[in-house]
Order: sequence, then structure tokens, then C-alpha cells
Amino acid sequence: MNRFDIIIVGGGIVGATAACALGKAGLRVAVVEARQPVPVEQQQPDPRVFAITRASERIFRSLGVWEAIAAQGVFAFSDMEVWDARGEGVMHFDCAELGEPYLGHIIEPRHIETGLSGQLESDENISRFCPARFRTVENQDENVTVTLEDGQCLTASLLIAADGVRSPVREALGIQTRSHDYHQSSVVGLVKTAEPHCETAWQRFLPGGPLAFLPMQEGWSSIVWTLPTAAAERIMELDRDVFHEELAAAFDYRLGGIVDSGERESWPLRRMHAEHYVINRAALIGDAAHAIHPLAGQGVNLGLLDAATLTEVIVAAVQGGRDPGALRVLRRYERWRRGDNLLMMSAMDVLNRTFSNAQSPLSQVRNLGLSLVNNSAVLRQLFMRHAMGLEGDLPALAMASGDISPSA
Repeated sequence: MNRFDIIIVGGGIVGATAACALGKAGLRVAVVEARQPVPVEQQQPDPRVFAITRASERIFRSLGVWEAIAAQGVFAFSDMEVWDARGEGVMHFDCAELGEPYLGHIIEPRHIETGLSGQLESDENISRFCPARFRTVENQDENVTVTLEDGQCLTASLLIAADGVRSPVREALGIQTRSHDYHQSSVVGLVKTAEPHCETAWQRFLPGGPLAFLPMQEGWSSIVWTLPTAAAERIMELDRDVFHEELAAAFDYRLGGIVDSGERESWPLRRMHAEHYVINRAALIGDAAHAIHPLAGQGVNLGLLDAATLTEVIVAAVQGGRDPGALRVLRRYERWRRGDNLLMMSAMDVLNRTFSNAQSPLSQVRNLGLSLVNNSAVLRQLFMRHAMGLEGDLPALAMASGDISPSA
């Protein structure tokens, strides 16, 4: 009863997406998740949201969960405006320029999790162990065995770690990481502004880090305010009225004053990249493999591409009569995703260092760069297509066809 094709430790958004994709392909999947599910009627609004790209939307559509997610609540944004607090440089992106109906969607994590949860429960190929915690892993030549804290043993051809940036599975497998502390934290929360957000995602680059306002329903916005850690701690301690005033001033009153707000949370920022995504019988996806600076909101989107890509590699191996847990098979996934993830991580680091800086020469360079992109239709459209997930070596689930069959 406890023999599966695949074991996934971590039933969050990325792990659940991988499980839905693999289950749809006919593989028997065990999902181990430590968190107790919260009934929909007891869920509270999330201070943190995700900016879901068109590629991620296509993955959800391909798996048949998008309608369930959208029914919970999504907000499509059509424009994006970026400007520098220490100059006149500005970039404006408009979905109409690409002939697209929108740039992406702002979605609370709980809505995505609810949509995926329904699919997990309805797929007879998927078994959920929840709440359950990973304890040990035994990696053997022909299979892998996971022992849970309650003593249950699960065996499969492949173990997928989707258990977050502090991944106990990654640690148990002995996979090392490289990390860098940004000495920054993000303050996140929901706020309502005096003026409408115009279905636009706004981002102002300040010397301490970027401040983003992401549009949501009924005039609300989700903020992501990146600051030096000490400054973020101070912001978290402000009373509501003072916080409203400081936030509006930091945003140059672009949307007027702040008239309401919800709970605030703060998250320390640290870059992390696993030295290997795969070993024999095991693979890392999502935050277990990489953690990226949030200034472009790409973290969960990279994880979803990991899940879709690994699924394609596994299905191709099974259909070709090969062992999906063999290292030679899994290395295709690592080659496919590691370089793209590293490129995105490095680009975010360069942007963060360039824009989170008060030095005058850099200010002139970055404002010139913003203006150059904004005045060039070719560069502007290139930026938009990459940000929307419409370019690059995409897995089949993230392309318009949504065909889960492996690529040629």
C-alpha cells in the first residue's frame, strides 16, 4: 500500500502542482505535507500575494485547476510602471502593446492552494499524508524509502523535495547550498489607497530597496516594501496612522494617501542556490533548490516551471521505458532549469545592487537605462515577454497547447 512511483515531500503550491501534473500523467504519487489544512471558511486574507505570470497561468490551466483558483479570487493587471526615486527615469509596460489581455494576475497563496487541493483530493493516483512530517530518507540503488515521524515508510523510484528554503530533505540528502544575506527584509501587507490603482502594478526604487504596490480587488493593493533590516524592524513597530503616512511618502503619494491597511508581516531576504538539483533517486524543486530576491516577484513562478519541467522529464522517461529516478534521467531536468534559474537570480542581484544605492554616478546610469528601455519598443517588448513567461525554453505545460506529453 505504501509503494508509489513518486514521493513528494512538501505539499505547498510548487509541490502540489508537481503532484497534480504527475498524477494526471498516470503516475502514483505520495504527497507528504506537515501543515494541517485550514477550511476555506476559516481562512484569513494573506498579507503576502503572488504575481502569477502567463506561463504559470498556463500550467494551472493545463492541469485543470485555473477555474477553481479564479473562483476563489484573482486580479488581472494590465500595466506596470517602474521609476527611480532619485531621478526622472521611468518604464511603462502595457499589455496592449503585445496584443495580450493582461500582463499577469495577483493572487493570494491560499486561493492557489485551495484550487490545487481540490485536484489532489479528486485524483485517485495521488495519496496525501497530511499532517505528516518527514523524518529520514534511505537512498538505495533501485528505490528510495522515506520514513515519517509516525513510523510509516513510503517507497518509490524518486523522491522530490518541495519542502522550502530550509528543506529538511535537502539537508538529509547532503546537498550543499551557496547563500548570500542581502541584509534586507520585506515588509508585506494589504493597503487601500485614496486614489485608484488603475489595474497597474507600481514599483518605485528607493535607496534602501524597491517599494511595490500590486493591484487587487476593491481598490486594495498588496505592498512589498524592501528595506535594510533595521529599517524594516522600525516600520513594523509603527502605529497604523504613522505607518500610513510613511508609506504614502515613500511612494511619493503616487496613489494619494493610505486610507486603510491590514496586518503587516516582515520576511528576511537571503539568496540561496543548491549546488545540485539532483542526485540518484532525488530532485529538488522550488524554494528547496533556490531562493531569489523578490523585487520582480519571480520566486513562485520559477518553482512552478521547475515542477512542470521535472514532470515532463519524468513522463518522457517512463514513456521511453527508462527509470525516472536514475541520475542520467534527472540530469536533463537539472540542465534545463539550473541555468535559467541562476540567470534570473543573478539579474535580480544586479538590479538590487544598482537601484538600492544612493551613489550619484549609479543614479545617472540607472535612470539612463530606464529611459532607454522605455523609449525602445523592441527592448520594452522583450522585457515584457520575459517577465510574462512568454519567452525561453519552456516546458510543455507552460506553453499555449498545455500538452502534458513530453517534447520531442
